[in-house]
Parts: sequence; structure tokens; C-alpha cells
Amino acid sequence: MIEQAAAHFDGAFISAASLLAFEVMRSQPMRGGKAIIVGGSVGGLFIGVLLQREGWSIDIYERSPSGLEGKGAGLVPQQEVADILREIDRGDVMRAGVSAHERIFLDRNGDISGRLKAPQSQMSWDLLFKAWRDEVLSQSYHLGSGVASITTAQSHAEVHLSDGSIHRAELVIGADGIGSVVRAMVAPGSKPRYAGYAAFRGLSPERELSKQSADVVSDRFTFYDLPDTQFLGYTVAGADGSTKPGARRYNWVWYRQLTPDQFAQALEANDGERRAFSAARGTLSTSTQEELRAAARANLPTVLSEIVTREKCPFLQGIFDFEAPVMYRGRVVLLGDAAFVVRPHTAMGVAKAAADAMELRDALVEEASIDAALYRYSAKRMIAGSLIVRYGQRLGERLQMHAPDRAPELYGEE
Repeated sequence: MIEQAAAHFDGAFISAASLLAFEVMRSQPMRGGKAIIVGGSVGGLFIGVLLQREGWSIDIYERSPSGLEGKGAGLVPQQEVADILREIDRGDVMRAGVSAHERIFLDRNGDISGRLKAPQSQMSWDLLFKAWRDEVLSQSYHLGSGVASITTAQSHAEVHLSDGSIHRAELVIGADGIGSVVRAMVAPGSKPRYAGYAAFRGLSPERELSKQSADVVSDRFTFYDLPDTQFLGYTVAGADGSTKPGARRYNWVWYRQLTPDQFAQALEANDGERRAFSAARGTLSTSTQEELRAAARANLPTVLSEIVTREKCPFLQGIFDFEAPVMYRGRVVLLGDAAFVVRPHTAMGVAKAAADAMELRDALVEEASIDAALYRYSAKRMIAGSLIVRYGQRLGERLQMHAPDRAPELYGEE
């Protein structure tokens, strides 16, 4: 008992006053320190801004030299997205969503074969990104900063950049997505697993849709399902945040089965560059775009194939699964897709990153040490991440090669 006149601690005799001081120190929350975030997309911004607001000094290193503005598409926001926007008083981003008043299911002729009254709101990734990017000072957000390696010690970690510079912090957070470099240090040897199908995507200006297509899909969540493929789409705000009809964009996703070789070929750029996971807007090769348009004419109803063939800058996202065996090592921790890659059918990728960020922030604020905070964070988010991965696998099972033919489930998307 602290009230006792003396006590033995680790074999040493200490006074009651010293023991009381130790107990107080152990129970007091940490003060802000220095954190380096690797990855400047929404996950990295979420945790960076939250820690910044708690007095932490932050630096965010993003490998893209041109920035991430305009790189996203649409998403169906979950409660976690609304919660984290409230943290920075940006509920206006949620209100800038576009509502779909019903879900419709098309047949091969493009006629509506089914309807479901399930109103929901869709939002633009661009607006979400900008809201959080605006919270970070320019001098704390470093573009073109590729990470070569990470090292960790008992009280700090170091980030070794590709330019040869070394940066030290009390905590390094890997929010660098599916191809995470930080993961290689935390969980060496673990890699995402390709699921056997990929998502061709587009973000088409509403004014460029044909009248025939717009009359069917605008302000609706549209599905076209076959046993081994699925097309879906919904309307989101324009690049400037406008929700006025005609100024918005149509976010579409077409899931197609691709063998690993076909996927690798589809990702290869005109100049021969080989990419591992995805091809951003405007980077698909001419041959891949031609194949996509030909496949759309052959396999989709006209109202949907016209949307695909008119899209000027389609992009491609491979569908992968990944569960980190551990979420932290020393003073280095994983967040978002760096830790768990979930399939987009769940509409939980951004929401999961938001929940990760809020839980990590809470742990760092409330626990007495970084070590205790990382243990608490990992214990909670390992369970949550695994559950979402399994959920996505169930939803996407029928789209995998050689999967059983199952009736499509009704789900959201991002």
C-alpha cells in the first residue's frame, strides 16, 4: 500500500513519497511528442491532424511528387467518417454528399428489373481529402519524400528517406497504404494476396453522360450483376464540391475477373512501367483502355457501356486481402491499409482508417507511455481489422474465379 511507511520496489528500498510519485507518474497521460507519419493520404492526414490538435509535433512524408489532389473517387461514408469530421468541425463535408433515393438493378437490355427503396448519401473523396489537408501546415507536409527504410530503438524510431536524409521521432506511423514500406519493417515477409479480380473505375462528369444513361442512373445507386462480374455506380459532388445536377460526377466501378497474368498486363503502362496494385487516373495504357471499352460494348447494357466508353481517364484497382500479423514493432505502428486491406464492397476502407486514427489518438492521450498506448491500440484494432477483412471476403466471394454462383448481396461501396 502507498500509505505504508516504506516499500520494496525492484529490490530497492524506497520511501512512501517516492512510491506515490511513481504511481502518479504512471497514471498521468502523456504529453505531446514528435510523430512522423509515412503516407499523406486520408489515413495519414487523419492521425496527423488529430495528434497535432493534442500538442504533438508532426511531419507527414508522401512519396508522390505531385500530390494526391484529384486522385480519389467516390465513397459511401460510414459513421466513423462523420465522427472524425466532427473532430475538426467539418460537418459541411458530409452535407456535400449526393443522395441516391433508391437502388436499381438493370437487366441485359438496360431496363430496370428491380428497385429497392434504400436512400443513402455518397460523397467525394476529393472533398474529404481537402478538408484534412487544409489542417496541416505546408512545412509539415512533404511531397516527393519516398521512404527507403525504418529503424526503431527503445525510445524512438528513425525514417531513412530515399534522398539519404534521416529523421527521428518518438513515434513513426505507417499510413502508406497497400504497398506499405513501413509494413516491411513491422511485419517483414507479409504481403497482400490478390483475390482474382479487379475494379475498373471512372469518375465521369455528369454533363458528359448521354441523356439515355443519365435518365437511368442519375441520383440512383445502380447495379448490374452477373455471376462473375458486377457494375455499380452512383452520383457524387463535382470536383469543386457542387451538388447541382449537371455539375456533379458519376462514380462507377466495374468488377471483372482477371488472372494474375491478365492483371499484371492491364497494369503495365505505355512506357513498360510495371505496377503492383493499381493504376491511377490517366495512367492506363492505350491497349488496356481499348480492351476495357471493347469489353464494355460486348458485356454491359448500352446505358452502362456508354458511360465506360466515354470515360476519358479510367483507372484500375486490384482487389487484395491482407491482415497484418502484428500492428507495431518498437516505436513504429501501422494504420489503415498498411495494416489491413479490405475489399471495397464493405465501404469501410476510409471508415476503418478513421477509426484507427481516433483509437490511436485516444490511446496516446490517455495512456502513460507510448508502449502502453500501442499495446492498447493494437489489441483493439487487430480484432476490428480482421472482422472487416472477413466481411469483405464474403461479399466478394462470388466475383472470384471458380467461385460458386451466389445471389448478389446488397452492399455499399467506396
